[in-house]
Amino acid sequence: MLTRLFTLFVLLAALLGQPPRAYSAEVIRVAVASNFLLPMKVLAQHYYKQGGHRVKISSGSTGKLYAQIINGAPFDIFFAANSREPQRLETAGLCVSGSRSTYAVGRVALWSRNLDLVAKQPIRTLENGNYKRLVIANPATAPYGQAAVSILKALQLDNKLESKLMTAENISQTYRYIASGNVDLGFVAWSQLVAHKKEKEAWLVPEKHHPAIEQQSVLLQRATQNKAARDFLDYLKSAEASKLILSFGYGLKKNI
Repeated sequence: MLTRLFTLFVLLAALLGQPPRAYSAEVIRVAVASNFLLPMKVLAQHYYKQGGHRVKISSGSTGKLYAQIINGAPFDIFFAANSREPQRLETAGLCVSGSRSTYAVGRVALWSRNLDLVAKQPIRTLENGNYKRLVIANPATAPYGQAAVSILKALQLDNKLESKLMTAENISQTYRYIASGNVDLGFVAWSQLVAHKKEKEAWLVPEKHHPAIEQQSVLLQRATQNKAARDFLDYLKSAEASKLILSFGYGLKKNI
């Protein structure tokens, strides 16, 4: 009986022009850097609606997720906000060889709810220091925080603004501090502003001011034989997924 039902399912899929994808109750567990949480939710939803597997998402700073992984956290795929941690996992043999790839290229923006602070002369605003606090993600664990430090160094403002600098746990918290009005100004992910339609309130920092933010993913060792996890990674390389990633303000780069 089950065999007949499966055969009918495959035939129906063919008639509808859909590939006979394997449906399963299997759950794919992914760890994703907080800047990419919203895009990941959308991608996972689209994937599931097309007959894919359920995706369970855990989010946090790249450094903290990395620490969880090396301590045995049961994730199948790691979506970092940089290339360093995926490379470290690859070197340590904790991910599937050849699975490391760049799924998105991030951009940094200086943002304030006060349009006068960033709309016309954002660098001069930083130099003048007419604000109480400048918030960035924790550079010890968050790649966007590391990029923010690089920007201040490139502008030769790192020492001058040291007393005004405050750190958030990750880039999501950085955004919330500014959105709530608790902090005047800060460096956030451009994708966050695109998602909330606030691009006009920010300065998109030229890429020359910081190292490229190549956000890479790896298939972790525990998922070596996990066909569902591999299927999801294949979906993220599809034209539909690429279009969605671009719509959130990220760039794309060919896989390594």
